[in-house]
Amino acid sequence: MFWNKYKQLVKRTTDRQPDDTNLANPKMKQTITKEEIKKSLANIDDFVFKEITIEDKKITIIYLSTLVTSTTLQEIVLQPLEDTSTADPEDIFKNYEVLEKDQLPKLIHDVVSGYTVLLFEDDEVYIEIDTFSAPARSITPPENETTVVGPQDSFVESLDTNLSLIKRRIRSPQLKTKSMLLGTETKNDVAILYMENIANDENVRRVIRRIENIEFHGFIGLPVLKQMLEDKPFSPFPQFGMTVRPDNAVFELLNGKVLFIVNGSPEAAILPVTFLELFFSPEDYYNRWTTTTMLRTLRLAGFFISIFLTSTYVSILSFHPEMLPPHLLTILAESRSQVPFPPMIEVLIIELVIEVLREAGARMPTKIGQTIGIVGGIVIGTAAVEAGLASNILIVLVAVTALLSFIPPNFLMSNAIRFIRYSYILAAGMLGMFGQMIVLAWMFNHLSNLTSLGSPFMSPIIPRKWSDLLNSVLRAPIQFFAKRPGISRAKKDLIRPLDEE
Repeated sequence: MFWNKYKQLVKRTTDRQPDDTNLANPKMKQTITKEEIKKSLANIDDFVFKEITIEDKKITIIYLSTLVTSTTLQEIVLQPLEDTSTADPEDIFKNYEVLEKDQLPKLIHDVVSGYTVLLFEDDEVYIEIDTFSAPARSITPPENETTVVGPQDSFVESLDTNLSLIKRRIRSPQLKTKSMLLGTETKNDVAILYMENIANDENVRRVIRRIENIEFHGFIGLPVLKQMLEDKPFSPFPQFGMTVRPDNAVFELLNGKVLFIVNGSPEAAILPVTFLELFFSPEDYYNRWTTTTMLRTLRLAGFFISIFLTSTYVSILSFHPEMLPPHLLTILAESRSQVPFPPMIEVLIIELVIEVLREAGARMPTKIGQTIGIVGGIVIGTAAVEAGLASNILIVLVAVTALLSFIPPNFLMSNAIRFIRYSYILAAGMLGMFGQMIVLAWMFNHLSNLTSLGSPFMSPIIPRKWSDLLNSVLRAPIQFFAKRPGISRAKKDLIRPLDEE
């Protein structure tokens, strides 16, 4: 009953039309007057309202000083006004946009976006000039998806800069960009990118429709928007890809994927995505196929070892000691001889200690965080063994498990591994290996039912076409890549030759 009411509420929210009473709505019609502008921008300390006179005609200049530097304003606006002998905008400025008299909401929105507005009152002419010049972070090497070879630039918080990083790599009119505003309060700029001659039309329409139906007060980053677009919001697994590398974004665009980027967030979302693609690194395509295949095998094996290692320790000690050789069982028994807790509680305590160290290290300044992570782990681990709170073998197993959880290049997948590992530990403590197999069966059933933008999440393990297997755990040499991935359902299936379709 509650679930049905919840779905009806969500449907009413997503189907709601935008509120036309919002002054920031550019579609709303209101007459431009000085009084209305001052009223809309009241109590804004950086709001500048300056009046000058040229040829006996009054001109009002409006801008926000925090978004427009004095140098830019002087060069683009004030200097042309000083050098002119006419009050005609066409003779003064070369790059401007004329506003209609009833476009007050658009004027307000553009002013708070960094535009400078000039009101030629005598002629009733209103123009705006893009003077946005707020400080922005420069392009730096990526920190999350580092590679030894390949490009070393990454996305930043500026949407225009991110689009330029992609468009300088794809110099084709087929690269389409659709922009829209999201957030009733923040009015975030969102750009959807796709290759018109490659991307599946249904995927493009589905992304646009989902984004248009979102009604939210604002997005502090792309991961927030991404969660609102996922097919299964309760799943612990990420259903969209995410990258901070322009080269990776370009590769996915050429494969027929759809991307969207949010202004103020240094990431691009990739959709649809498969389970295996979350274990792929951009460096996989720069390395030799033998190295890539070995590394992908290691990442996938690390996923299963990470979720099974500590839970198997619990299962064996609690229910199945006969599975171990006598000598190894003796070592384990001696190691746990002073531990007063059952294996499940022992493992949970140490796992939670590792989580605390990980979170503390991530929140502290970089140098202190590294020290806390290394020294804290050694000191606490040694003290826990000496105090009889945990066995020394468990400390080794938990350390290996923690390292393996960071093998996937996608950080959101690493978090998913950390979460589901506790399900295996609890099931192992209650039912032994039988409980582990129940959770494993649930996980595979869940993954098989997951979709990414309506496409099966488990491709190419369950391949849409057999050519997908050439770029799965086994990565064939690049010259054998003849078709685009099946999950993209691309218009042009073959990569080469380009004129066959």
